[in-house]
Amino acid sequence: MRADLHVHSTASDGTDPPAEVMRRAARVGLDVVALTDHDTVAGHAEARAAAGPVTLLPGIELSCRLGGPRRGVPGGSSPRGWQSVHLLAYLFDPDQPELAAELARIRDDRVLRARAMVDKLAGLGVEISWEQVASIAGQAVVGRPHIARAMAASGAIASPREAFTRDWIADGGRAYVDRYALDPARAIGLVRQAGGVAVLAHPRAGRDTWMSAGQIGGLAAAGLAGLEVFHPDQSEAERARLLALAYDLGLVATGGSDDHGSLTDYRLGCETTPAEAYQDLLSRVPDCGIKGE
Repeated sequence: MRADLHVHSTASDGTDPPAEVMRRAARVGLDVVALTDHDTVAGHAEARAAAGPVTLLPGIELSCRLGGPRRGVPGGSSPRGWQSVHLLAYLFDPDQPELAAELARIRDDRVLRARAMVDKLAGLGVEISWEQVASIAGQAVVGRPHIARAMAASGAIASPREAFTRDWIADGGRAYVDRYALDPARAIGLVRQAGGVAVLAHPRAGRDTWMSAGQIGGLAAAGLAGLEVFHPDQSEAERARLLALAYDLGLVATGGSDDHGSLTDYRLGCETTPAEAYQDLLSRVPDCGIKGE
């Protein structure tokens, strides 16, 4: 069984509609796909209708952050004074009132942030408008990749990837703007309250999101269910360390491609979750209604 538990669509910052994501999943031989768009479940209905032979695991990638010193983080302190944390949540009730209210607040703040970043870019000589960014995003939750695509279309950069540097809109960059995000321990609690499980996404994929064993242990104590070990941006050495840590903390070791369509060169299925780990994750959700095999 092949299960990719970290995938994005045009409901957030991917380039393919949810239905096409499911069709691509079938073509590459996946059995399970988790649609985990940023801070939204808007793509689930379309994905479910187009799932065909592929099982849809409903999910989301939640925007979180940790404040305070970043002890043990390679490369020194974050220029922002806080640390970005991403949580993958699965099989929760999106209509649970407290969680739904927080998701709405995050999405609203994304718009305010994107507008502010466009203004900063204008001050740096990049001729893009909020209307252009909004047109690219459409009905999706707006994110930095939409701004990057507008920058590339304007000719300011050659490709959207070039926007994610300190010169432009990378964390701590000249046009970067802070935004609202949940404390990860609180987010885990909200997901559990809504009947789901939470997995820490790519904790060793880069300096800005690098998490120490102590930080991960703290989230495990708060009710974290799993740890994303198998991710394209995590080295083999870090995977080995994370796998050992997951075992020590009793966490499920998951995997996913973090596919964003053309933005990530269509890598759907390049990383997957082992069958026994997928079944373990499902077993931690009462009456989830998804078959484990």
